[in-house]
Amino acid sequence: IGSLIGGITLAGLGTPAAFAAPDCSPAGVNSAAAAVNTQAQAYLMSHPAANKVLMTASLQPRPQAEANLQAYAASNPQEYAEFKAILTPLAVIQNQCGVAVVPPQFQWAFDQFVN
Repeated sequence: IGSLIGGITLAGLGTPAAFAAPDCSPAGVNSAAAAVNTQAQAYLMSHPAANKVLMTASLQPRPQAEANLQAYAASNPQEYAEFKAILTPLAVIQNQCGVAVVPPQFQWAFDQFVN
């Protein structure tokens, strides 16, 4: 799961997007990346079923992985909402700073959570 989560948690913000514009400087993006990565890793360590689903998805063909992520999210709406809240700042950075903070090979997984 390290590559999947590491890939989709490269950047983020420590404050809610509605209250502050992201710091689009390289240092700001790097700092935010560390914060989001720490939060995501901690969350997944405390939610082993979600961790397992993501680990399994990283090994599956994309259509199967997407279906499994969607099914898990539908049957675990609270966990989905919590993990989405952790990842949402990445979308803010991508949209407001005009930078790709999620590697292309992980964008599909990221999109499962923020769209």
